[in-house]
Amino acid sequence: MTSFEYDVEQVLPFVQSHVNGLRRCEDMTAIGLRKNGDLVAGAVFEGFNGNNIWVHLAGAPGSRWMTREYLKLCFAYAFLACGVDRLSGYVDASNEQARKLNEHFGYRQEATLHGAAADGGDVLIYVMWRKDCRFIPQGAFDAVSHD
Repeated sequence: MTSFEYDVEQVLPFVQSHVNGLRRCEDMTAIGLRKNGDLVAGAVFEGFNGNNIWVHLAGAPGSRWMTREYLKLCFAYAFLACGVDRLSGYVDASNEQARKLNEHFGYRQEATLHGAAADGGDVLIYVMWRKDCRFIPQGAFDAVSHD
């Protein structure tokens, strides 16, 4: 059985166990995915400023967490509920699996923070623009106002 978890206190520790250096912020929200009661994926959102929100995404290896339903829910939260134009994330350059996953979703690399990773390597900034998100039907954005 699949269910969603919206309690940041439940989802954040799971995501922190997979994302180096992620610390608790006051404005965090989360969407977790539970399978048979176990948390197998988590998306933590923070830094909402009206135009951008940061996301930190993690999934348990081998859990088959990357369902279209879960991805649609996460992108709908950012682009429809929050109404942002862009969704940003960062990945250590050494994490090739995470980089490929971001690019598979449609994120594009926007910047490199040289030497910013905990291991002294680079951190890559990725962005997903609302207009490029294939997980939300483009007509759904017509109802979102950006005054």
